[in-house]
Amino acid sequence: MWRPPRDDAAGCRCSTYFLTTPPMRLRIAQFPPLTSVLLLAACGGGSADGTLDGGAPGAGDGLRVVLVTHGQASDPFWSVVQNGARQAGEDLGVAVEYQAPQTFDMVAMGQLVDAAVASRPAGLVVSIPDAHALAGPIRNAVTAGIPVVSINSGGDAAAGLGVLTHVGQEERAAGFAGGARMAAAGVRRALCVNQEVGNAGLDRRCEGFAAALVEAGGLATVLGVETVDPTEAQQRIRAALAADPAVDGLLTLGTPAVVPALRAVGEAGRPVQVATFDVSPDVLDAVEGGAMLFAIDQQQYLQGYLPVVLLALFARNANTFPEAVLPTGPGFVTRENAARLRELTRRGTR
Repeated sequence: MWRPPRDDAAGCRCSTYFLTTPPMRLRIAQFPPLTSVLLLAACGGGSADGTLDGGAPGAGDGLRVVLVTHGQASDPFWSVVQNGARQAGEDLGVAVEYQAPQTFDMVAMGQLVDAAVASRPAGLVVSIPDAHALAGPIRNAVTAGIPVVSINSGGDAAAGLGVLTHVGQEERAAGFAGGARMAAAGVRRALCVNQEVGNAGLDRRCEGFAAALVEAGGLATVLGVETVDPTEAQQRIRAALAADPAVDGLLTLGTPAVVPALRAVGEAGRPVQVATFDVSPDVLDAVEGGAMLFAIDQQQYLQGYLPVVLLALFARNANTFPEAVLPTGPGFVTRENAARLRELTRRGTR
């Protein structure tokens, strides 16, 4: 839960975050019990000697953290990640840089990681959509003595690469939870629409989704699409629905595929249950209006915010993090709680 910035008794601008079940009553599925409550009260203002309250080095210590992800900041999902990282930097007096390749390109991403390592930041934040392709650059960072936190994808590979901790959700478990919920709604034959084929995290979502449907006596098939061209994505989904009239469910793995999927279902002229990973204004409209069953929320703002906090504490206070994964999801956004997220989504924090 995020509380807006406020001035404390000392005139210090602060923001408070609680990682707990929020007031909107998100129903959390398979959410590991890392801690019951994680309280992060971060203050960006410093004292006259450039330290934060409590004597830790503050804005005057030149701390710099670089984020390198596979998602462009112009993407609605990743813009929220960037907003979280930027806010953490402001709150903690940390210089934050966000970098990503122009497209889903692991060679280009690895080069960005190498360039970030060469710039010698105090900490590095990376997503790991392809552990094999990014293992070398990430290990180079660790060997160079740069602490690394991973986010979003690659939680299963993070520890083996020397990453301090992973901030995100367990993707197969999230996919399984979504499949179980769709099966409970009566879906027996579904499409798992993957907009980034080759992204290991998205592959695991489809694996979990399919496993849940099989357990319920159903079946799921992966459909790859390119959401850089929404019209083509819509046509591919429509063609898949036409090719198999038994398909009665459709799960998209990210918000860019939502509008093409809904339009394709509308053109199919038959009932097809639709759900998605992640939240956007279009998703909230569809969920609240009944056009979608649910959205699986991984709270990507926390995936930007928390790594900056962790790396700042590591650099300034020698804090370490024994948990392999700091979970930010999955949670379910349904018709009952979609309205609560609408204003937060407009602000770019959800």
